[in-house]
Amino acid sequence: MLPLAHARVWLAASVLVVVAVIVASLTPGSQGPDMGQLDKLGHLLAYAGLAVWFGGLLARGRYWAVAVGLALLGIGLEVLQELVATNRTGDPRDVLANLAGIGAGLGLSWWRTGGWAPRMEAWLKRN
Repeated sequence: MLPLAHARVWLAASVLVVVAVIVASLTPGSQGPDMGQLDKLGHLLAYAGLAVWFGGLLARGRYWAVAVGLALLGIGLEVLQELVATNRTGDPRDVLANLAGIGAGLGLSWWRTGGWAPRMEAWLKRN
């Protein structure tokens, strides 16, 4: 983790974010109409958001760990959806959307948003 004055707070928030994704992925889905490609866009955006989140907390040299960890999370959740979740099915296309989101989020972090958490702490300290 990058040097952060409030590292425990960031760690707790990170756990909550990941738990929210797990809960949202494993709770029964709606009985509404098929979301089609909007579902894939949701996966892409969710995992891009996770990648940007962790890209802000970890050094660039650790982005590989973010990619591996998020990929395992996405694959694991799809397997669990298939095996145990009610009203959910695992979908390999969701895994692909997750992986695309991870790539997009880490690419954005590398290019622009990486290390946002220390900058936010500095900004909050000034204001």
